[in-house]
Amino acid sequence: MREYSVIGKRVPRVDAKLKVTGQAKYAADFELPDMLWGKLLGSPYPHARILNIDTTRAEKLPGVRAVVTGKDFGGYRQGYRDTQKDDFPLAEDKVRYFAEPVVAVAAIDEDIAEEACDLVKVDYEELPGVFDAEEAMKEGAPQIHDWAKNNICVEKHFNFGDVEKGFSESYLVREDRFKTGRVTKGYLEPPAIVAYYEPSGHITIWAAKGTPHRLLTPIAECFRLPLSSVRIIQPFIGGDFGGTKNSAIEGDFCAVMLSKKTRKPVKIVYSQEQDLVTSRRRHSIIIDMKTGVRKDGTLVATQVKVIADGGPVMYNSPNTMFLAGIIHTLPYRLPNFKYDAYCAYTNNPISGAMRGQGVSHTRFAAEVQMDMIAEELGIDPVEIRLRNTIEAPHETVNHVNVESCGMIEAIKEVAADPIWRDRDKRGKREGSLFRGVGISSTAYLSGAKTIQLPLGQCLDPSAVGKMFHQSCAAMIQVCQDGVVNLITGASDIGQGSDTILCQIVAEEFGVGLKDVAIRRVDTAYTPVDPGSWGSRVTMLAGQATQKAAIDAKRQLLECAAEVWGIEPKDIEMKDGNVFVMSDSEKSMPFKALARIANLAGGGAVIMGRGYSTFALSMPDFDKGTGNPGEAYSFTAQSAAVKVDMETGQIWCTDMTIAHDCGMPINPMAAEGQNEGGAIQGLGQVLYEDFKMNKGKTLNPTFLDYKMARSTDVPKIKVIDIITDEPHGPFGAKEAAEGSIVSSPPAVVSAIHDATGIWFKELPITPEKIVRALKDKGKWEK
Repeated sequence: MREYSVIGKRVPRVDAKLKVTGQAKYAADFELPDMLWGKLLGSPYPHARILNIDTTRAEKLPGVRAVVTGKDFGGYRQGYRDTQKDDFPLAEDKVRYFAEPVVAVAAIDEDIAEEACDLVKVDYEELPGVFDAEEAMKEGAPQIHDWAKNNICVEKHFNFGDVEKGFSESYLVREDRFKTGRVTKGYLEPPAIVAYYEPSGHITIWAAKGTPHRLLTPIAECFRLPLSSVRIIQPFIGGDFGGTKNSAIEGDFCAVMLSKKTRKPVKIVYSQEQDLVTSRRRHSIIIDMKTGVRKDGTLVATQVKVIADGGPVMYNSPNTMFLAGIIHTLPYRLPNFKYDAYCAYTNNPISGAMRGQGVSHTRFAAEVQMDMIAEELGIDPVEIRLRNTIEAPHETVNHVNVESCGMIEAIKEVAADPIWRDRDKRGKREGSLFRGVGISSTAYLSGAKTIQLPLGQCLDPSAVGKMFHQSCAAMIQVCQDGVVNLITGASDIGQGSDTILCQIVAEEFGVGLKDVAIRRVDTAYTPVDPGSWGSRVTMLAGQATQKAAIDAKRQLLECAAEVWGIEPKDIEMKDGNVFVMSDSEKSMPFKALARIANLAGGGAVIMGRGYSTFALSMPDFDKGTGNPGEAYSFTAQSAAVKVDMETGQIWCTDMTIAHDCGMPINPMAAEGQNEGGAIQGLGQVLYEDFKMNKGKTLNPTFLDYKMARSTDVPKIKVIDIITDEPHGPFGAKEAAEGSIVSSPPAVVSAIHDATGIWFKELPITPEKIVRALKDKGKWEK
């Protein structure tokens, strides 16, 4: 394997100093002259008709500068499809979930804005609501949108091979129902925005968004402006795993509208409780899974039916339902597969994308069911996985193409690790504590793709607002002092991607990381980029960055070749120097070449450009075929737990994660992301769950919405499985989103190993443990 100077090295983040010294500015930190504060008034009902809104008292309150309602937006709404635009800047005729914003106020300070909201009088006619996805799809259920028969907002039906024939040929057929919980992202920075609608008609926005262009386009549409009249300046982001920071939400539209009315900048900052109540959380999904295998455990057929709670807005539900199905044919060989998905409108809060989108649900069910099958057949959990695991190159039954895969190596590494290898040596019991160990194998996409518009539709001017840009772009400027400026629209949302892109640039030019400069995203100056979602940045923004670097490097090499009278191909750049490979006498510092190229003679401007392309086929979102990603990562994971058979308390003590991310550009960053993903998954299997009562969240603070604390974090060991992904920069691909997928099934299987009981509904709480132990007569009094 090639030896690199910067790639593959454990270097600190390029933004580390700014963050640890408090110089990094987040959206809520921005202050502008004459700035006003905005606040939103939410509905007290999950489903109600709005009869009248009286803002008179609020408008008369000293210090109030503007009040807006849904009517101020002129009927604008956004949505996944033209025919189903169901997402409003403010509720208009009725509210469809608890705390849905109805009125927005701008005042000279935050307290006055809050008081003004209390003075608004809204008359409602409460309507019956529906809060269960299965109930919502029944005849006679309360209708949330007129166009959605039986409240079904999304259906997906994929069918490959012949599952019925496969089941008839199987030695064992198993059917189980699984259910995932209602969980949120858990970032510490709630949504925040500062917006200024300038008198000239231009809008400038500072917002906590990991996808700036997904805010720019709806704002331009809503206010009927060209895209060039809207500018998004991205502050530092305090974490973003999808949802409210991944799209335009009510507070964004309202800040701009209030600014337009007052001609002053307006800031809206959500409280943590407000965000937890209204945030676009992960879908709660029921998974009915039927799997047939041969006597040796080889998979023959799988049939999956999912029923998801989408809340009252379609938002990202089509992608969630798509991903939950199309990736199910990995990481194992599966000749027959049938998938039916239904996402229902309900009066619960809006569901949205979250790390491991869609895949985390169905792979949890599939991995646990595989262990159930292994137990029933008397096959070791490692052995049944090795018998079914794919090897690259591989094409699935639904035409997903895998060109690099370290799944077998990952499983073997986890199996050889002491957590799994020595599981029987440590003893099963210590007083009322029972030990258990579990394992899982999962896959995830890298470089996600969205729906592609046909050429004919792109000729229609209205297509501008229908879809989002897919390609990532980058520009490189080599300055006369030898500093290399990277100009990219890619978003670092806390995962460290700025550092990864700078490492790619440094490696190409043979300079140190300190010689590469990168700035925050500003849509007025940085290239178009879809943002951080679907594990795209390293894969696709990295590809664009590498191409831009190669383009600029070519220009420098041509200059050096002219100086030395040789061919550019004979020149190398490394360790801050430029030299002729066959003649050590001919060399110069990189900075000297940069100065010569920029200033000698008439001088030149050394600018490189690059953008990402897709080598693999685009997916068919209706049929479930093709490649939803440009590559696929693979993860094997073990987990060790202790269960108190008296109290039901569970402790996860150890995890080992073997992850194939291709070439880890920064192993330290990849390990950190794997650890973070695994802990998010641990939280969802043991702690996290919104308690709901008729659409109202009963635990809207981090005191009551339980997440894993630092004291709950197990010992985690991460093993890098090195593969070479042909479509990734320096062979890299997705690093760590897969770990949130692999963590829950490994922990569930470990709990079964300790208790002898299979749990199929998340989260697994102490109460559920004790109840199940009592039912099985295993409770330790």
